[in-house]
Amino acid sequence: MQELINDPKTFLVDVRTEAEVAEINVPGAVNIPLDQVPANLDQFRQAEGAVVVFCRSGARSENAKNWLLQHGIENVHNAGGFPTVLNYKR
Repeated sequence: MQELINDPKTFLVDVRTEAEVAEINVPGAVNIPLDQVPANLDQFRQAEGAVVVFCRSGARSENAKNWLLQHGIENVHNAGGFPTVLNYKR
């Protein structure tokens, strides 16, 4: 997972709310809150590399991952909670 998170081609997506991201953010991540994932499907389709989603604990990002898989986005990974992503970030 660390290699995926640090790959410049990875589309790293924080599915937490804007308010949560305002408290602590992950450099290089795009914020697309879980409830806005369906409206932003084209962004996921345009990703050059893997799609890695994360949230606070991993539950919302698992929902996002499953939704994306059901809608044809195949290279999707759930990184779990943002503390893990921050620990892996170089």
